[in-house]
Amino acid sequence: MIIGIPKEIKNHEYRVGMTPGSVRELTHHGHAVLVEKNAGLGIGFTDQDYLESGAEILNTAQEIFAKSQMIIKVKEPQPQECAMLNEKHVLFTYLHLAPDLEQTKMLLKSGCTAIAYETVTDRNGRLPLLSPMSEVAGRMSIQAGAHCLERAVGGRGVLLGGVPGVAAGDVVVIGGGVVGTNAIRVALGMGAHVTVLDKSIQRLRELDDLFGARLKTLYSTNDNIERAIKEADLVIGAVLVPGATAPKVIKREHLAKMRRGSVIVDVAIDQGGCCETSKPTTHAEPTYVVDNIVHYCVANMPGGVARTATIALNNATLSYALAIANKGYRLALADDAHLRAGLNIHRGQLTCSAVGEALGLASIDALEAIKIQ
Repeated sequence: MIIGIPKEIKNHEYRVGMTPGSVRELTHHGHAVLVEKNAGLGIGFTDQDYLESGAEILNTAQEIFAKSQMIIKVKEPQPQECAMLNEKHVLFTYLHLAPDLEQTKMLLKSGCTAIAYETVTDRNGRLPLLSPMSEVAGRMSIQAGAHCLERAVGGRGVLLGGVPGVAAGDVVVIGGGVVGTNAIRVALGMGAHVTVLDKSIQRLRELDDLFGARLKTLYSTNDNIERAIKEADLVIGAVLVPGATAPKVIKREHLAKMRRGSVIVDVAIDQGGCCETSKPTTHAEPTYVVDNIVHYCVANMPGGVARTATIALNNATLSYALAIANKGYRLALADDAHLRAGLNIHRGQLTCSAVGEALGLASIDALEAIKIQ
């Protein structure tokens, strides 16, 4: 198979779809890999590194898309990239279609086969290709939130860990999944007071066993959320419904009851955000203020630590990319129900019911879709 790795073009996105090490694995299996010039330069992967791994370097994205059968990226394709896709392409990347009708329509129109990292599952019902970036984003959320609490950024001037004689900051984490767990780990490590809310009692038990008395656990209800965020310096939105739009658990009216200068980091922004006042921001302009509350809603948070994030992502995606390349996408999807869960679009048909429900579009079963010639 001919595999193309274009340079990411989203704002301040320095990650790259494949590391030189991953390229070497694909070329070792007899596949051709085309890499856009300087695709990995922002994180220290040079064109020479890719050449030594067996790749061919092409000058433009147009050449990559024109010559490739499978496109491996990190972020969702931008409009100019969607315009270069057609029915010969398998697109393997993060898509986050539920809050993005425009992108969904462009991908449907292109005729491509689009497999989304974030909806691939494993035998335990987890999301193995989302987890690495969720780990990164969860840890970064505390780092970003701590910075936003600085007065110069608009925050209330609180040091999360406090100092002797001064109380530590209060952190509320809504959602106890991968993002939430990693946020808790870092916040506790900094010495903050941390409360987590989740709708799963079993998950709260697990977090209690993991972190002990240092962590306060609450069952997630509207009342408990409102009470918790009123006392918070930093709120981490870590809510996820796989493939679907994130529920709005923080309402506009809640903001007026929060501490002036407190911070919301909405990690769920890729799926539309879990706060009613959230809107996507960029690494260039990461924050804005609503009702005296600082909002940090960067839609590609792991791009801020792009080298770590790229390597972590490739560790997870490589085996799936190899399966698609070795078997062809139809057989790979037919053989593996967990990979098939990642199929969101196939030749003009929507194949993810959660996306269909979110956008009001019809969808068909993924297995049925790939049987249609």
